[in-house]
Amino acid sequence: MLQVETKLKQLKLRGMHRSWQALSETKRLHDLSFADGMDLMLQAEEEERQNSRFERLTSSAKFRYRASIEELYFDPGRGLDKGLISDLATCGFISKGESVLITGKTGSGKSFVASALGYHACAKGYRVGYFNTQKFMVKVKMARLEGSILSFFDKIAKTQLLILDDFGLTNLEKQQQYDLMEVIEDRHGKCSTIIASQLPVDCWYDVISESTIADAILDRLVHTSYRIELMAENSLRNSKKR
Repeated sequence: MLQVETKLKQLKLRGMHRSWQALSETKRLHDLSFADGMDLMLQAEEEERQNSRFERLTSSAKFRYRASIEELYFDPGRGLDKGLISDLATCGFISKGESVLITGKTGSGKSFVASALGYHACAKGYRVGYFNTQKFMVKVKMARLEGSILSFFDKIAKTQLLILDDFGLTNLEKQQQYDLMEVIEDRHGKCSTIIASQLPVDCWYDVISESTIADAILDRLVHTSYRIELMAENSLRNSKKR
């Protein structure tokens, strides 16, 4: 018995090891057939790996909020459609490389909704990156200065869901416009992007300013996007589930 437990530990089969211990401690080990016991341990190992992957993905994503779709409060007056969120929860938009554009005033819950969709994507096994847009552009600039811009763009291109929060707080400089265009171009039709902004989408042209670049970016974002326009000035978190 001890030898089996030791081997499971050495092989880092944490779920199976924990299940073996539980079965031993509760005296159920001898009551189960080999097949039933193995099935329980394999289920435990699968669950352990899924949980570990979820923790790695959420830690790597660096979300602004720890949020979940179950916490969202759906109210007709707030502009958050339950049917649309249920559709997005399938994560089909990620596999299709479609965008989600979330707009609304300060305090309407844009960041929370974006975080909830991101957390849910992590639970489904997708790689997610969450950035404040201004800080993201600073990271791009630093990567250029350090000579690592190609590897940075490659990493972002492999991020299955990219979330850019607080888009449009400041106008983009010329180089930033080209950089954003390259990021969006690399992701178009292959990976998904969520953008959250206080500004209505039709004002985003002013943020980018250069009309040719604005057309290129928004053409790839807008035409195949889901739109969430939040109306409320209060958080969309469900107060009943706090």
